[in-house]
Amino acid sequence: MSGIIGKKIGMTTIFTNGEAVPCTVIEAGPCVVTQVRTEENDGYKAIQLGFGEKKEKRTTKALMGHFKKADTTPKRKLVEFKEFEKDLALGETIRVEDVFEEGEFVDISGKTKGKGFQGVVKRHGFGGVGQSTHGQHNRGRHPGSIGACSYPARVFKGIKMGGRMGHTNVTIQNLKVLRLFPEKNLILVSGSVPGAKNSIITLHK
Repeated sequence: MSGIIGKKIGMTTIFTNGEAVPCTVIEAGPCVVTQVRTEENDGYKAIQLGFGEKKEKRTTKALMGHFKKADTTPKRKLVEFKEFEKDLALGETIRVEDVFEEGEFVDISGKTKGKGFQGVVKRHGFGGVGQSTHGQHNRGRHPGSIGACSYPARVFKGIKMGGRMGHTNVTIQNLKVLRLFPEKNLILVSGSVPGAKNSIITLHK
């Protein structure tokens, strides 16, 4: 499973065959191979890639030694990719054109925007109890009854209620690669991807 680490830049629209297609602009790479895991040493095969620059004073000494082995500067994000299609060496640089081609489909993983504590209308799409239910005047967006009575005399686990929303890892599958701009390390994929602008995401084949 080949892949690369990137940063979400934002969304735009391009025209293909006279049709406006919404797409996301991603700065994908360049990534540096910071570790090559083998079955002899680690019990499995994988490639660890590093992306983004990080200040040395914000990097631990253990990680500084890790990056010096790869002869590279401290990286902001490290991600492992198992069963990489190509055999890569420590310190090698991977660019977006080395992994993806226009027209193929990719899976993109990222962390969604955090919404904080939200009620049932925003979190689960409840309709509310309405404006004229049983004389209520200020409970339009409340969940209403949650079903507990003398039986089962408790609230079932997993019931949809208010709570923390967002800030979870989400993967969007089968997004089409529309354009590649190798000179700027940019890739355009159809549709939206999880995360806010400038958030770190991973792209998988």
